[in-house]
Amino acid sequence: MLLCIDCGNTNTVFSIWDGTSFVATWRTSTEHQRTADQYYVWLSTLMNFQKIEANITEVIISSTVPRVVFNLRVFSDRYFGCRPLVVGKPECRLPVDVRVDEGTQVGPDRLVNTVAGFSKYGGDLIVVDFGTATTFDVVDTDGAYVGGVIAPGVNLSLQALHEAAAALPHVDVTKPARVVGTNTVACMQSGVFWGYVGLVNGVCARIKEERARPMKVISTGGLAPLFQQGDALFDHFEDDLTMHGLTVIHEYNKELGSS
Repeated sequence: MLLCIDCGNTNTVFSIWDGTSFVATWRTSTEHQRTADQYYVWLSTLMNFQKIEANITEVIISSTVPRVVFNLRVFSDRYFGCRPLVVGKPECRLPVDVRVDEGTQVGPDRLVNTVAGFSKYGGDLIVVDFGTATTFDVVDTDGAYVGGVIAPGVNLSLQALHEAAAALPHVDVTKPARVVGTNTVACMQSGVFWGYVGLVNGVCARIKEERARPMKVISTGGLAPLFQQGDALFDHFEDDLTMHGLTVIHEYNKELGSS
């Protein structure tokens, strides 16, 4: 079985893939000081609790936090006896091209989302990922990653607003009942929710205009379901887009190794 690990700035997701479907998925906070042994104790405890018996023989990792990769490599080697495939490293090949300015480092998560989006929907896509940052990834007709947009994430914006303005409280992200708020919390929630609806609408419209072709808009990430409620923003929502991309990349590299 394959263990897929997606390490983001806020959370790290572990999913077990049996070749046809995901057996289980767990989420933990991203902490660069967490050791290989701690990862294993956490994961094995959850597997035992859910009575999951999985013979993990392969591991693939996508990480936007470079400092965690070493311990995840040790974790894979020590407990599963395998060298993990790490997206973004030279030994990990991608089934799509990356066409950006020379010397540009593209985040592994964005490459994985590109692969996954192309695998599911073909080319001419905009993949909107609501993570620590809100990213827009543009997928060309042939599946190539050709650039995108990076904006502050929703929770990051709320945190900055709370920390910079002493009188403003920390609020949860939700769709407000009305656009015009009649108290501080409602005003902040409206600003964040409808502000990001406007951001997504505006950025996607400009990308489509610049590309001069029809494009599907795919959403993913923790807050994507919330923003599904705001106008007709997206053509499709994919909860496990990144994990699907990891399985596609892993299979592609296996095929290259066997050829």
